[in-house]
Amino acid sequence: MSTGSIILAGGGTGGHIAPGIAIAERLREIAPAIPLCFACSTRPIDRMMLDSAGYHAEPIPAEGFSPRPARLIRFARAFVAGRSVAHELLRTQNARCVISLGGFVTAPVVHAAKSLKVPVFLVNLDATPGKANRWVAKRAQRIWSACETPSSPRFATRIVGMPIRRIAMATADQAECRAQLGLQSGLRTLFVTGASQGAKSLNELLARMLQERRSAFAGWQVYHLVGGGERSAMEAAYRAAGVHAVVDSFLERMGLAWGAADLALSRAGANSVAEAVANGVPTVFAPYPWHHDQHQRANAQPFVDAGLARCEHDHIDSLANLATLGTALQELLEDHPLRERMCAGLRAREQVDAAREIAVAASAIAQG
Repeated sequence: MSTGSIILAGGGTGGHIAPGIAIAERLREIAPAIPLCFACSTRPIDRMMLDSAGYHAEPIPAEGFSPRPARLIRFARAFVAGRSVAHELLRTQNARCVISLGGFVTAPVVHAAKSLKVPVFLVNLDATPGKANRWVAKRAQRIWSACETPSSPRFATRIVGMPIRRIAMATADQAECRAQLGLQSGLRTLFVTGASQGAKSLNELLARMLQERRSAFAGWQVYHLVGGGERSAMEAAYRAAGVHAVVDSFLERMGLAWGAADLALSRAGANSVAEAVANGVPTVFAPYPWHHDQHQRANAQPFVDAGLARCEHDHIDSLANLATLGTALQELLEDHPLRERMCAGLRAREQVDAAREIAVAASAIAQG
């Protein structure tokens, strides 16, 4: 019989794929003989990130659950199709462990794993476990969480920390990171990111701040990840305001951006929060506003409570955001001692390699 493999199931956003890549990196280091395969979604972001990192991926047909009749039918059809693809994948790969990373793609993979008696290791990434993870938890042999889950305090048997890719950690000094991104050495740097999909409302907030609060950017430059379709407009906004900026649609080597930054404005996905904290960058978090449960706020809240970050509601409207997000950001742009105290507090935190700990546990499961 061929060597048993580990399947990493999850996808749909970079927030699911990136922690999986972090775990896969450590698995390659500690158990290089174990084959790895990602069961991801059909969205382009998954394939782009996994191809770039050099991992084999198998797209699984899947749809998010919805009680609305038309979407429920699509969900059911996709689930049946996805389960079939996943069953064949697990069988041909001789799967010995499935690491479930969350998202709608995990359900058909876990269902197939149960039918084949393959152990499921759930790694919950958010402070509020989503529908898929709550479903998977009932079928998993082991449940660990990257963070505390206040709404479900007994959800996981262990809080392990967020798995972070090596590429998302700064490995060079600030000057070198800035040089590699095309930034200047003599200016402080604000890093703006809406995660892998971009954030239109944050782009619009920055454009309005450049018009109405230009003085806040004195002595600053910006590295701005805009997502798709808005790069030219943001570049024009920075030029008009006379603020030096580098605007990109996507960045794979996130460690360069975190290493260059003195301050960040970011979505509050679990992965984004973990990267900001691990790199010691004070951050104003703007949770994704269209989540009904606002679970991204829970990801950032422990660091806000400790005085190490800020978090404001994203009102979507740029004028409303100017009064809340804009004011919080301006305070940290202008109050250098406060920002430096936050930075010192972040850097004093104990660093844990959660990805390695998960990899050790998963390899033990796979090896029986």
